[in-house]
Amino acid sequence: MIEIRNLYKSFGTKKVLNGINLNIEKGETLVIIGKSGEGKSVLIKHVVGLLQPDEGYVKVEGVEVANLKEKELYEMRKKFGFLFQGSALFDSMTVEENVALPLVESANGYSTKELDKAVAEKLALVGLKDAHKLKPSELSGGMKKRVALARALITNPEYIFYDEPTTGLDPIMSDSIDKLIKELSDQLIVTSVVVTHDMYSVKNVANKVAMMHNGIIYFEGSMEDLLKSNDKVIVDFIKRTGF
Repeated sequence: MIEIRNLYKSFGTKKVLNGINLNIEKGETLVIIGKSGEGKSVLIKHVVGLLQPDEGYVKVEGVEVANLKEKELYEMRKKFGFLFQGSALFDSMTVEENVALPLVESANGYSTKELDKAVAEKLALVGLKDAHKLKPSELSGGMKKRVALARALITNPEYIFYDEPTTGLDPIMSDSIDKLIKELSDQLIVTSVVVTHDMYSVKNVANKVAMMHNGIIYFEGSMEDLLKSNDKVIVDFIKRTGF
């Protein structure tokens, strides 16, 4: 479980987080929505200790992240996998080299056989078992997302963060990525946090929705309750998404 309480963060005179309160329960798929600039990425960075709060705290499984020493923080981060918005693959590496990178960089001394086995398992999991020798330039946008997801899964994380996983994809590929997120959540029993503007993705994957507005959690609940809301801020946001 991730517990976020009274979280405040400013950059100079700009207040970004104005008292965030949120629980992310084990095994759920939480989708965080909100306009650009609302602080969604800033919030996620606090969870893994990339940013320190001005006030409040984030606890991961009861441990306050800001209090961790460097080595403890490194160990805690092993619990997390990330799918970045632009996939963030290294163009000079093959698919298998990209996917294996977190294990190679972990300094745990994995053998070539162990690396090959782990990469093959994760590529099969995302439906790309025959793509290991390709370069990113040879992949479609959807395939890049899948490779990036395989890399996020390679350390067998307990939590997976998805940053705009369907951005730039056509509707069919977006549905495919949504289906994969849902399947992995059910199959691997991981806790998933999805940051997105795509309301169709929200509908497809969310157990719970949290909407950020003016630096707070403005709404928290089910997709059904979100769509039933008559609140002007919520209604206007949904309309702007074209949903």
